[in-house]
Amino acid sequence: MNRWVRVAMSVASLALAAGLIVYLPSIIGALTGATMSWGQIGDLFAAVSWQMAALMTAVWLASLLAYTFVLTGSLPGLGHTQALTLNAAGSAVSNLLPFGGAAGVALTMAMTKGWGFPVGAIVASTLVSGVWNMLFRFLLPAVGILALLLSGTALSPTVTKAGWAASASLLALVVIVGAALFWDRGARVIGRGADRLVALSPGKIRPAERWASTAIHKLRDDMAGVVRSGWLKMSFGMVFFLGFQWLILALCMLGTGSWVGPAQSIAVFALSRVLTSALATPSGAGFMEAGTALALIGFGAGEAQATAAAILFGFWTYTIEIPWGGLALGGWALLRRRDGRREAQPVTREKAS
Repeated sequence: MNRWVRVAMSVASLALAAGLIVYLPSIIGALTGATMSWGQIGDLFAAVSWQMAALMTAVWLASLLAYTFVLTGSLPGLGHTQALTLNAAGSAVSNLLPFGGAAGVALTMAMTKGWGFPVGAIVASTLVSGVWNMLFRFLLPAVGILALLLSGTALSPTVTKAGWAASASLLALVVIVGAALFWDRGARVIGRGADRLVALSPGKIRPAERWASTAIHKLRDDMAGVVRSGWLKMSFGMVFFLGFQWLILALCMLGTGSWVGPAQSIAVFALSRVLTSALATPSGAGFMEAGTALALIGFGAGEAQATAAAILFGFWTYTIEIPWGGLALGGWALLRRRDGRREAQPVTREKAS
């Protein structure tokens, strides 16, 4: 893709995200019939105590530290400080660009290669950490749905049946992917099943080789060692990372007077994480806040309070990562330049007398 096209897409994407945030009160008002302004939302922000703000900051930092376990588990030898820098810089790039994940991966490759890690280990780490994020992304909606179903929240029979079916499907998908990663037999069974599906396709587009089994086995071979040694550490990191992020949302709701209950907050959090996959803006910015606010309103929160909570949550999970990642990236670049100069200096030796 042409460089200027990418620049134009990035500018347009960021402009769309900014526009969605700026006009979010008007959008929510138009959808709900409520009347609200930034003045009302600003008053709600001002009402958040400094103790609550300090607690949000502490929980946010704890979430960043928790995610370092995912990276150190997927790349043996990586330190937690390095993982913190790597995650911050990659998140900043991803949050500034549409389809920023690719740029984030390229930056990860550059940083880890500079630290002396071999390319094969870096690729395996990128694949494994990506799969772990995907698995937990699938698990979150199931957890949110189950939280609502088990909380006694009044739901129609149709919604209840659909909820159980969706949860079962998502959990089954996670089990299938886990089987392909962990067990040779699971990989063979899935590969044979995929081959049978391919055999049903028209001859003109049917692959000549057993591509599905080969691809799955190749993926397993590349990732099996990392998965077997680091799955517990990575899972620990993901559980606490998402748990701390949910706690940030809960604090945002409490601070703005939009608390709707524990089960409902879990469901709203799951929805917010799904909406970060919206490709029109970096990390779904704007869409995440709008969806979160509407979900909170649907569970009974006031329109202004729900909108304020969603915007505040977006700050902690998106906006603040940009300057934080910029500082991390700047520090890494500065240290890299200093190390390069040190290596370039000639070594002088004293002459023997």
